[in-house]
Amino acid sequence: MFVQNICKVHYCRNLALSSFDENGNICNSGNYCLDHTPDPGKSKEQIYNFIQSHDEIIGLNCSGMIFKDINMSNKKFIGCNFYKCNFTNFHSENINLKLCIFDYAVFNDCTFIKSETFFTSFSGSHFNHILFTSSDIIQNNFNGIQAHQSSFDDSDLFNSRFIKAKLINTSFRNCNLKKAMFLESYRENVSFKMSNTREAIFVSEGSDISLGKNTDNSSFSNSEVK
Repeated sequence: MFVQNICKVHYCRNLALSSFDENGNICNSGNYCLDHTPDPGKSKEQIYNFIQSHDEIIGLNCSGMIFKDINMSNKKFIGCNFYKCNFTNFHSENINLKLCIFDYAVFNDCTFIKSETFFTSFSGSHFNHILFTSSDIIQNNFNGIQAHQSSFDDSDLFNSRFIKAKLINTSFRNCNLKKAMFLESYRENVSFKMSNTREAIFVSEGSDISLGKNTDNSSFSNSEVK
C-alpha cells in the first residue's frame, strides 16, 4: 500500500501503473505510466480483471485510466490511486473507500449510494449528475471540485472540506455538516435544507462577513444558510 513508483521512462514524472506477478497479484516492481506502457491494452485489461476478481483491493495504481459502464458495488479500496481517471456510468453502491486518491478525476452519471468513504481526496475533480446519497463521507477532501446537478443528501459529511469548490444545482439536504468546511466556495441553487449548517464553516473566523460587515463577496455566514 502507498507504493508510488514513477514511470520507468527517465524523463517522465508520471506515476506508474500497477504491475502484477505471475500469480496475478500486485507487485512493487517498476512499471510504465499509461502514456508510455509498451502494451496499454494489456495493462488496462490486467487492472480491469484484477478489480473485477477481487472484493478488497489494496494499493492499486491506475492513474489516467477510463472506467465506463463498470459496476464496483460492494468492493473495498484501500490506498488506491485513481488520479485523473475518467468515470462514466460508474455504479458503486455500498463501495468502501479508504485513503484513496481521486484528484482531478472526472465523474459523469455515477452513483456512490450508501458508500463509506474515509480520508479520501477528490480535490479538483468534476462531478456531473453524481449521487453520493445516504453515505458516510468522513474527513474527505473535495477542495476545488466542480459539482453540477449532484446530490450528497442524507449523508454524514463530518470534517470534510469543500474549500473553493464550485457547487451548482447540488444538494446537501438532511446532512451532518459538523466541522464541514465551505470556505470561499461558489454556490448556485444549493440546498442545505434540514442540515446542521450552524456546525459547518462557511466563512473564516474574524473575516468581514463573520463580523457582520457589508461585502460584495458571495460567501455568507452560518446564520444565513438555508
